[in-house]
Amino acid sequence: MKKTVFARCVAMFGLVGVAAGFSGAQNKNVEPLLLVVNQGDRDLSLIDPGAGKQMAAVPVDGVTGHEVAASPDGGTAYVPIYGSAGVGKPGTDGSKISVIDLASHKVVHTIDFGHGVRPHCVIYDKNTGMLYVTTELDKTISIIDPKTLKIVGSVPTGQEQSHMLALSRDGSRGYTANVGPGTVSVLDMKARKTLAIIPISTDTQRIAISRDDSMVFTADQTKPQLAVIDTATNKLRTWVSLPSVGYGTASTLDGRWLLVALRTTHQVAVVDLKSMQVARTIDVADGPTEILMNPDGKSAFVSCFRSKQVAEIDLEHWKMARLIDAGDAADGLAWAK
Repeated sequence: MKKTVFARCVAMFGLVGVAAGFSGAQNKNVEPLLLVVNQGDRDLSLIDPGAGKQMAAVPVDGVTGHEVAASPDGGTAYVPIYGSAGVGKPGTDGSKISVIDLASHKVVHTIDFGHGVRPHCVIYDKNTGMLYVTTELDKTISIIDPKTLKIVGSVPTGQEQSHMLALSRDGSRGYTANVGPGTVSVLDMKARKTLAIIPISTDTQRIAISRDDSMVFTADQTKPQLAVIDTATNKLRTWVSLPSVGYGTASTLDGRWLLVALRTTHQVAVVDLKSMQVARTIDVADGPTEILMNPDGKSAFVSCFRSKQVAEIDLEHWKMARLIDAGDAADGLAWAK
């Protein structure tokens, strides 16, 4: 009985905290939670990575969420509601972000843009304490204050379909992958302006930045190759040949390797960032999409869109360690710690 009353109090505290403008209730989990957005199920999986199993699935407020970010205290998750369409295709235009209290497993607030913007990638910038969200139809990055849950500004991208965003470690520069135009926008996040637009292909997807901020990576969707951008010059430095068309990317914590999701061959390619060549490939499950490094640096997690799973990769032995069940069309990943 006492445990039940205590649990209710924790849930109530989480609801009151968000309503009052806090960034989120304190998460008492010792281990970080792996958050997975499931497009098909329209929910957010909360996965215990140690046990390798889903603890809960939280329905989101809308048609389909794709990406997720968590507050630094691990208490709150933010899921933009993109809509029913593919990028640049006809369908519903999402206009909201679901704010989820992770202690009570409930949506406790909805941020409403007031019109269709197709919000997609969301990043919590610890440098400024702001949330950055790609808002494709406005050709902007929207800035949200997580304390007030209000939209406080925007950064123009100068391009259609600015789908994904990567930030430099100090938060001063932003880079968007603009899908249909096949370009990358370079943004001054402090001055809130576009610095450069870099042509890549007629179609590009996903984006990541190296650990030392010297390179940005985005995958050509017309050929099996990865664009490497020099951040000092804002120009294309080189191409990395891939076994098949790439998608999501992430660099290891030591900065030596870049992992690239290969959706059609159900693999992850490992690129040596010194030689700029693929050193090996690792078989995973069907439809690898997004890659997230474990904070301990020993493993990586890969959402597998078509298998409804997340693959864990052992970075010491370069092999898939296990598969963890998630939800239908598993996509965006984040840590709540």
